[in-house]
Order: sequence, then structure tokens, then C-alpha cells
Amino acid sequence: MSEKKNTNRPVNHSQGGLLLWHGMTLSGVWRLLSERPPIHWKRLHRVLSLPPAGLYNSVMHRLESLVYGSAVRNTKVEEPPLFVLGYWRSGTTMLQNLLSRDPQFQHLALYRALFPWHFLLTERVVTRLTAAFVPKARPMDNVSVSWDSPQEDDVALCIMSQVSPCMLLAHPNDFSYFWRSLDFDSLPPKELKRWKDSLHLIVKKMTYSCPKRIMMKSPFHTYHAPLLAEMFPGAKFIYIHRNPYDVFRSTVHLRHRMIDENTLGKNQFEGSEEEVIRSYKFGFEVYERDRHLLPEGSLHEICYERLAEDPITELGKAYSALGLSGFEELRQELLPEMESHRSYKKNQFHHDSYWVNRVYDELKPAFDRFGYEKPLIATADEAVTT
Repeated sequence: MSEKKNTNRPVNHSQGGLLLWHGMTLSGVWRLLSERPPIHWKRLHRVLSLPPAGLYNSVMHRLESLVYGSAVRNTKVEEPPLFVLGYWRSGTTMLQNLLSRDPQFQHLALYRALFPWHFLLTERVVTRLTAAFVPKARPMDNVSVSWDSPQEDDVALCIMSQVSPCMLLAHPNDFSYFWRSLDFDSLPPKELKRWKDSLHLIVKKMTYSCPKRIMMKSPFHTYHAPLLAEMFPGAKFIYIHRNPYDVFRSTVHLRHRMIDENTLGKNQFEGSEEEVIRSYKFGFEVYERDRHLLPEGSLHEICYERLAEDPITELGKAYSALGLSGFEELRQELLPEMESHRSYKKNQFHHDSYWVNRVYDELKPAFDRFGYEKPLIATADEAVTT
């Protein structure tokens, strides 16, 4: 039994030498470092790599603005985006990857998310030259990646505006950097404007490069869906939920991996579990408050467990509820891949009786709302997959 247990440990991949901060311009690097994130001598090479990367991005951004700036500014977004909502590790990536197979949609690719300031100018050449160096899987799970893989737009928004929960990765010992971007009601107007301008620019640049409707995914958007509906009239939303305990274990792992891959100082994991519970609870309360503010017919909820079991049926329900056309084309795209989809190997984590009880006690409203039972406290050889 012990040998089986060892094979069920979470898989850890590396994102290589590329940091989240490497997509920032010089002004972004300055804002990042001016807030004095913790720095450790063992990761000094990461700090020293930021100014050259910032200079490169600033120059490429200036050149792109000269070449495409006027055209991008005059671009009109005819089709409002489709937004995938849900707490981190709730299945948003699975849903995004499935929707990305629909030929009517375009998504924000990994390269565009990491280099949002100049992808119109550099994407075609740089992705071809560097494709072999892209890690084969994400740091936190077994999901394969390439420069073309769908990515959450919050990565780009963090790079462009520094208004993002991802800023926690630079300040892992200070949770205020995570929380200040979740609650837009307390965000300074200047920072909110910078965030909105960044999102508008991303959408316009994507529309300029391809007229297809945009599909975007970010758990961060769950905290301000009505603002997105205001910014993009006619936008559609799919909210995905998952057993809160599974989400909790997987999100803790996600935080630890992403901090390790991107922080400039020592890894700081203390308090992660309580913060994940707190932010999930806040996100659930915000969603329950705000979902009624979205226009009728613009929101559909989907269950991760049912989506994983029968993607085509669940997506068909979503398309019907939201009045989206083109489902038959998506169905034909997905049918040949259903066997490989079901055989995807998830990370596995062992239950912990303390955290099972803690999560259930704190998040019981979410368990009840979405119809989940309290997790059974597993034996040493039983695991929860995430």
C-alpha cells in the first residue's frame, strides 16, 4: 500500500526561468520593486533579470504602438465576450479548454497573456523561435501547455496594471496584496481605471487581430461580474462550481507552487490554508450577492463533476441557457477526444481530518447551495483527486 501512496503525490512541474514579472514594462517593474517585495540572495538572479526584461517590453510596446496603435484604438468590439467564472481550481481551466475548441470563439493564448504589451508585433516570430523551450505542463498540475494554450486574462492584467491577486506571488507574507484587488469597492479610483483600461486594451487588441468572439477565463472576475457586464453590455457568463473541499486542497497546492516559481524572496506558506478558506467564503458571498444583478439570461451555472463526466451534455445545456449558437460544431470537435478527456490524470491529495471539518464548518453554505455532502475522512491510503 505504501508504494501506491507514493505514486499518488501531486505532480510538480517547473515553468522554467520565465517569471510572471518578465512581461512587465520598465514602469511596471518599477512599481513592483518600489513596493519592496521580499528578496532573498538565492533568488537575486530573478530580481536582476527584471530590468532587462522591462526594457525589452518597453521598446517592443513602443514599436507596436507606432505600428498598430491607431488601428487598435479605432477597433470596435462587435460581439461581447463570454466570461468563465468560478473560484480557483473549480474546473475553470477544463471549461475554458473545452470552450476553446468552439471555432466561433478566440481565447487569450499563453504568449499573449505573458506579453500583453506587444503580442501583435512579436507573437508570430517569437513563438516559433521559442516553442521548444515552453514547459510541457503547468507547475501545479498535469495540464499540458504551449504558447497557444488558453490562459487566464488575469495574468495579463497583473502584468499591465498590477491590480491582481497574482501580486501575492511577490509578497507571499503579506495577504493584503491579494485582498486589495478582490474588493473593488475599496480600490483607489486610479488603480481601478488602470485595470479597466488594461482589460479594454486586451480586448481591442484581440479583436483587431481576429474578429471572432472572445472567450475569457479568470477566477478573479468572479468578484466583480456586474462591472464586466457594465463594461461589455451583452456579455455572457458561465459559473463553474466544484466540491469546496477538493477546491481547498488544490488551491493550497496551487499557491505553494506559484509562489515557489515566481517569488523574489523566500517561500512563505504560513497561513495559506486559512486564507484560501477566507477568500473562497468571500467569493461565494460576493457571487451570491451579485449574480442577481446580471441581466436575465446572461448567466449559467455548471457543475464540475458533471462536466468531467459528460462534457458534451453539460456544454449543450450551457449553450441553450445562454442562447449561444454553434453547439453542433463544438460537439463535432469534442467527440473524438472524449476518451482522452476522461483518462486525464488529476493530482491526488490525502484527506486531513482537521481541514475536512474546518472547511465544512466555514463553507457549509456553499456545500448546501451546490448540493455537496461533507467529505468522508479518508484512511491513509485514500485520496482526493484535484
